[in-house]
Amino acid sequence: MNYQPYIDQLISLAIAEDIGDGDHTSLSCISPDALGKMKLLVKQEGVIAGIAIARQIFHRIDADLQMEQLLEDGAKVAVGDIAFYVSGKVLSLLQAERLSLNVMQRMSGVATQTAVYVTQLEGLKTKVIDTRKTTPGMRALDKLAVKIGGGGNHRMGLFDMILLKDNHIDFAGSIESAIRKAQDYLQRSGRNLGIEVEVRSLDDVRTVMRVGGVQRIMLDNFDIPATKEAVALINGQYETESSGGITLENLRAYAECGVDFISVGALTHQIKSLDLSLKAC
Repeated sequence: MNYQPYIDQLISLAIAEDIGDGDHTSLSCISPDALGKMKLLVKQEGVIAGIAIARQIFHRIDADLQMEQLLEDGAKVAVGDIAFYVSGKVLSLLQAERLSLNVMQRMSGVATQTAVYVTQLEGLKTKVIDTRKTTPGMRALDKLAVKIGGGGNHRMGLFDMILLKDNHIDFAGSIESAIRKAQDYLQRSGRNLGIEVEVRSLDDVRTVMRVGGVQRIMLDNFDIPATKEAVALINGQYETESSGGITLENLRAYAECGVDFISVGALTHQIKSLDLSLKAC
């Protein structure tokens, strides 16, 4: 998935909503010719993310701003670390300050939280992945941050995978009807999309396996004994994903059932931004 078009649009919107017709505070007290330098200071332990996006923001504000990068996205950081220096016109630095911080603080928060979940799965094949539970307009950054933190991405949106969830199945009439209609749609439209089906019971699993023609089975709100039984029943014929009711405390127990993926909405919708600041130096 190429996230760059979404990132470009987001940066344009962020500049428009923050700067508007001018940074009048800076314009009122800073000379247009003044040059300066700032540093990105880490004020909280975690995983840094968004440096590459900050660079794009600086260059969109002023192509002449120069960044001296000391850390890479994904690096573990401690209080007092410096991620980069950026230098150039002071007016440009001040205009880019809050935009770059907003992006980096949120992305670093997502990456830091993801890394905690990833650590819980060490030694197991299971991959923790994100969901569509993201801040509207910031999905590309959220998903990029999950990858930086060591996790994986589920679908980007409604357009790059068919995921037959409970409501789709109920409105379609049955699991079999939903799958058949999805398969027919793909054939008619000429689209090459994977099909995932959410199941709510072991009987649902059996139905999906009888119908066939899907890529992944999502075990929704299964407890651990039922998850083990479902994984044994599927026996590697389809990818498996656990979802719903999974916390940091029970994450590893679900992974030990042998599922391929565990989707966790909290990676992006229950995060605390990492404390960072841009300071003149």
